[in-house]
Amino acid sequence: MPPEQIASLGQMGAVFAISMAAVGSALGTGAAGSAAIGAWKKCYATGKSAPFILIAFVGFPLSQTIYGMILMFAMNGKATAEVPAAFPSLVGGGLLAGLAMGMSAWMQGKAAAGACDALAETGEGMTNYIATLGIIETVAIFVMVFSLIVI
Repeated sequence: MPPEQIASLGQMGAVFAISMAAVGSALGTGAAGSAAIGAWKKCYATGKSAPFILIAFVGFPLSQTIYGMILMFAMNGKATAEVPAAFPSLVGGGLLAGLAMGMSAWMQGKAAAGACDALAETGEGMTNYIATLGIIETVAIFVMVFSLIVI
C-alpha cells in the first residue's frame, strides 16, 4: 500500500472522531431545542415569563463536537506514512471515540429537553439540572482524554 494511502486511512479515523461527535451534538441540540420551544410556547400561552436561560440547555450538547475536534487534530498528527501500522487503530479509535462522544451529546440533549420543560413549568431546580447535564458531559470528556492518552 502506498504511504500516502496509509496516511489517508489514518486521517479517516480523525474525521470519524469529529463527525460522529457532531452527529450526536446535532441530535442533542435538536432534542433540547424542540423542548425549549415547546416550553416557551407553554409559558406564552399561560402568560408566564419565558425563561431565556433555556437556550443554555439547548447549547449544552455542542461541546462534544469540540472534544471531537480536539481528538481529530491529535489523531491527524499521528496519521503519517512513517507509522503504517497505526492506521487501523486510528480508524477504529476515531470511530468508537466519536460514537461515544456523540451518544453523550445525544443523551445530554434528551436530558436537557427534560430540564427545559421542568424549569419552564416550575421555575426551580436550575442547579440540579446543570449538575445532571455536567455528569453526562463527563462521559465525553473521559472518552476524549483516554483516547488522547492511547494515541
